[in-house]
Amino acid sequence: MKTKRITTENELKTAFHIRTTVFVEEQGVPLEDEFDEYDQLNGKCDHVLVFINDEAVGSGRIRFVDGQGKLERICVLAPYRKFGVGKVIIQALEGIAEDKQITRVKLHGQTQAEGFYKKLGYDILSDVFMEDGIPHVLMGKGLNVRSSEQ
Repeated sequence: MKTKRITTENELKTAFHIRTTVFVEEQGVPLEDEFDEYDQLNGKCDHVLVFINDEAVGSGRIRFVDGQGKLERICVLAPYRKFGVGKVIIQALEGIAEDKQITRVKLHGQTQAEGFYKKLGYDILSDVFMEDGIPHVLMGKGLNVRSSEQ
């Protein structure tokens, strides 16, 4: 399994295809709600892809809001969901946050994925709320960021 930070429009289109398959086709999220102003290579957020045997099978992004990293649009194609791809995506996004000296990350996790995020060290920080017709909770985690002076 290999992780790549997205740097080209073609890689971004690959991530969009994965997101469309998972969120729009599988989960019924309206297409106009899935994509936003952060879906560009403009430095406002960082996107990653995960590959198995040179096939892109998962993606995610991280934005930086109020001094925290916000993990978003984390998804894995259905045939690859039991191979640890989601964990690799989360670790890659957390690594980007750590590189930027960000000490806290958060995400809106679908309630059906709460257990997955808890295993990765995330705590539930809110009651259930609806987002795109799907129940979610706010979850957060502190990161161990080392001083750049060390």
